[in-house]
Amino acid sequence: MADNPTNTTPGRQPPPPAASFPAELDRLIHERIRLGIVSALAAAGRLSFNDLKALLGTSDGNLSVHARKLEEAGYLTTFKSFDDRTPRTEYELTPSGRDALSTYLDQMEQIIRLARPS
Repeated sequence: MADNPTNTTPGRQPPPPAASFPAELDRLIHERIRLGIVSALAAAGRLSFNDLKALLGTSDGNLSVHARKLEEAGYLTTFKSFDDRTPRTEYELTPSGRDALSTYLDQMEQIIRLARPS
């Protein structure tokens, strides 16, 4: 070890400085179901509760809880209506939600660039 004062393996690059890593990820979006919700809405525009549930393979209760958290954060808007007598809930990303997803994706791209060998 005395021959290797930087404590790196010969032939390997030392880790990047901490300043190279992005700021802390948005924990609200980083959770798997919520990331799925915002990603699906970013791609599709507006989706119904049932479409999101099927797409994400989750339960009614799980989707409701995660969608509510995103709505409380101002990341999505909920639209409630009736199709005949059947209630229909749809979701759409807000501009704030799009901005948050864009920032999150930029941070993930930065992490991927740092993690990939040159």
